[in-house]
Amino acid sequence: MAKRRFKNKKVRYVAIGAAITTGAAVATVLLPSANAADEKTAEEIIRLCERTKVLNGEKQALEDFGGHGIAGPSFESDTCDFVETTKLEFFDGPTEKVSIDFPNCEPNSTKPTEAEFKWTATVGQGEGKYTATQQGAGGGLFGALSGSWLKHKGTTDITVDTVTASDSEKIPVPVGKVLHMEFTPKMQRMTGEWRVKINAREATTTTNAVPEQNYTASEVVEGPVILPGVAGAAGIADGTPDPVFTDC
Repeated sequence: MAKRRFKNKKVRYVAIGAAITTGAAVATVLLPSANAADEKTAEEIIRLCERTKVLNGEKQALEDFGGHGIAGPSFESDTCDFVETTKLEFFDGPTEKVSIDFPNCEPNSTKPTEAEFKWTATVGQGEGKYTATQQGAGGGLFGALSGSWLKHKGTTDITVDTVTASDSEKIPVPVGKVLHMEFTPKMQRMTGEWRVKINAREATTTTNAVPEQNYTASEVVEGPVILPGVAGAAGIADGTPDPVFTDC
């Protein structure tokens, strides 16, 4: 049977089956510091980014990452920005069974039986590889990426853990067949890099001069495409539902 694109509907249904597929995010160092004598690991660069004064153009407070004016930690860099390096990619996520089986296997059955399904699919959101991307009162670096998603037509909200899709189906089941529903979520992948900058500082009577420092770490984040919600409701996962028939 030909695949059908899932369409957003106003009606929501209670689940009788559920599937979970998980996106993934990876952050690795691309380039060393501009100061070769002060190279940093990917984890160190991510920490500098998390504890920056200005994250993606927004000023941070020390409390956003658990900092404190006296007890610390304090700011460790001046700016950190996420810059996309590859065009947003769309792909199909793993297909999952999202309903119970509906059989038409009775010995005396002579005609198709209409099955009415109310199914739901739950699609898990991606997570950062480094714990720093998931920390902080302001959502940390991972939460900051939501603004980058919003620039695209097919958007996702990575401040939530999961999104769902649901629908009701009436499908005839031929004699000698068992029917169940499957759902293939539409996923998207955003590839870019965190660019951290520590401004140059002149020498004082108590401190040495500090040259400008720049660090770069890559980021790859995957998440579900979300259709707009209806009347202010949360958006639902986009994807393709398919009826699957097997022999009794």
